[in-house]
Amino acid sequence: MPAPINRQVLEEAAEWLMRLSEGDLSPSQQDEWEQWRSSSPERHHAWARAQVLQGKLGGLPRSLAMSALDRPSNPARRSALAKLATLLAVMPAGWGGWKLLEAQQWTADYRTAVGQQRTLTLADGSQITLNTATAIDVLLDAHQRLINVRDGEILVQTAADTRPFLVSTRQGRMQALGTRFTVREWPTHTRLAVLEGAVRVDLPKANGVATLIVNAGQRTDFSAQAFSALLPADSSVSAWAQGMLMADNLRLADFVAELARYRRGFVRCDPAIADLRISGSFPVNDTQRTLDMLVHTYPITASGHLNGYWVTLSAAG
Repeated sequence: MPAPINRQVLEEAAEWLMRLSEGDLSPSQQDEWEQWRSSSPERHHAWARAQVLQGKLGGLPRSLAMSALDRPSNPARRSALAKLATLLAVMPAGWGGWKLLEAQQWTADYRTAVGQQRTLTLADGSQITLNTATAIDVLLDAHQRLINVRDGEILVQTAADTRPFLVSTRQGRMQALGTRFTVREWPTHTRLAVLEGAVRVDLPKANGVATLIVNAGQRTDFSAQAFSALLPADSSVSAWAQGMLMADNLRLADFVAELARYRRGFVRCDPAIADLRISGSFPVNDTQRTLDMLVHTYPITASGHLNGYWVTLSAAG
């Protein structure tokens, strides 16, 4: 086991990692950084851990990463600094435990990494397509076909079978009624969009009405207690399965939030251009190309830091 590193030194390394994420250092800051990391073996080792963490920034929780871009006096930034120092204290052994607690993906039957997609054909002939950063469990027995979505998004095409086809999330359970549909799971709610057939949704924790039938061309969000209104849904909700992200007069901030799901690292939109409206079809399997398309089509610029892990979109000057 490596020797423990002083907490103050770890916080200094975390601070430098944040400062690097904010933009290029000035020559004097560069000299200061070089002097800091070479001033003692302990600081050298702390920065070595920071470099390992930097290489894994695609898996860092987004709330922590965004806090890193706040002002030094911001409480959220100070909290993020403390979390980064804690991560550095347990690197590298603690990374797997952190990710296991954060995403609960590593013990799933099937999973995809950030930016990865895969299609499974089950023993009954049904097909499940997993979108980016998705984890599911599959149970096929004599009585049911059950897909448990731990995290992420799936596209389902059911095959004919006498056993019910069920999909569960933390919020409720869906039963396919001969259908094709997508399910996206968030910590607080689930989004269901039905492309063919229909899906029945049951909310075991709801008070009052706990069942809803969602037909082809409809979508809904639901929590464990209630359904939202039914809204129109079309094939664009599953465009990701063909490697595309569709935008139709979409706010740039909302588009960036979707794009960030497919990219290792972090994409940040300057609030000044958050309401810029964009339209078009963009590839999700080449997020750098998508960023280039945005820059060439709209009055925005993209600046990258930490070898491209942090990208900020801002108004073209």
